[in-house]
Amino acid sequence: MAEGSVGKLTAIGIKALKPGVHGDGGGLYLSIKGPAARSWLFRFKVSGKSRWQGLGSYPAVSLAGAREAAAEARKTLAQGVDPIAARRAVAAVAEVQPAQTFAEAAEAWLAAHAGSYRNAKHAAQIRSTLEAYALPTLGKLHVATITTADVLGALRPVWSRAPETASRLRGRIEAVLSYAKAMGWREGENAARWRDGLDHLLPARAKVQKPGHHAALPWTEMPGFMAKLRAKPGIGAMALEFAILTAARSGEVRGATWSEIDLAGATWALAGARMKAGVPHRVPLSDAALAVLRDMELLRDPKAGGDALIFRGAKRGRPLSDMSLTAVLRRMGRGELTAHGFRSSFRDWAGEATDYPRELAEAALAHTLRDKVEAAYRRGDALDKRRRLMGEWAAFCASPAAETAHVVPMAAGAAA
Repeated sequence: MAEGSVGKLTAIGIKALKPGVHGDGGGLYLSIKGPAARSWLFRFKVSGKSRWQGLGSYPAVSLAGAREAAAEARKTLAQGVDPIAARRAVAAVAEVQPAQTFAEAAEAWLAAHAGSYRNAKHAAQIRSTLEAYALPTLGKLHVATITTADVLGALRPVWSRAPETASRLRGRIEAVLSYAKAMGWREGENAARWRDGLDHLLPARAKVQKPGHHAALPWTEMPGFMAKLRAKPGIGAMALEFAILTAARSGEVRGATWSEIDLAGATWALAGARMKAGVPHRVPLSDAALAVLRDMELLRDPKAGGDALIFRGAKRGRPLSDMSLTAVLRRMGRGELTAHGFRSSFRDWAGEATDYPRELAEAALAHTLRDKVEAAYRRGDALDKRRRLMGEWAAFCASPAAETAHVVPMAAGAAA
């Protein structure tokens, strides 16, 4: 049930609110990203899990209107019905009224998917990307008439300057146009599709990325990728899965020995000599990472000692080569990716889809410390907090595939 008394916000007071998520009570919140980025959200719980339902943007939906919508949602919830599911059921039988513009279609798409976002921060980030880069170019265009050339107009200003942002933007424009087609608001091919579309019109990745960059998979594509990876046989595939689940460097994984692993304590302890920064590092192991190790135990030589390699190579006593994980990616048809790039995927996920501090993700990556705050995280190790972070990362990687995007380059020093 939604909780809290209603009436904390006022129509006049809203104008003075600063960016953030402000509660009115009764589960109603106003999310503010900027002067032109304000939207109503309703927070509730179903089966013990929190969900967010979009109630429209402000001031298009007034405070009174938002309270009325929240009250209706609470009434639906009191009847044991998920208000998001109820709204979708009503929409399915209602007469479809075409959205006139891309901005309206985007608003409808955001509202329809409000309950699928991890939290208000994630929802606000998705909205912010569209409002900052898509709406200035596409916002007033009729959604039925948007062409690939129109989408190019929105992408080109950021394509080379900020390829990661551009990648997310393209994926979100594609999602809005797919939603519009499903609603009967447009026909034909998706103007923002990558393959056999924009891939012929925008610079190839090799021309966009600078030397020394590692190709990284957008974090939103990780669930689908991991499902395919887990279906691949071989030690190389298991080593890559373990590297992704631990956000570790390829060399750290390939050189891992059984003496470094504490299965009972679910911890992997690496000596300073094994680390890039020369500092000892402990890695909390999620259930998924432990499952990989238990599978590898079945292949362990019973005569070998504790210093035996976990992911051994073809030659006895030798680790996998530095090309082994790359070979796995090539066999999967993803030769444009690098094993190291998945560290960037993890960091982007932690920054965009969770509320964990940036410093915690940096500590998980065993990065060289840049300031006193990060140094404090390293001194204290923050193992318990990192254990929760890595557990959520593993759970996300095992979840159903979400929105898609194409590969983007990652600065070589960024997640090294």
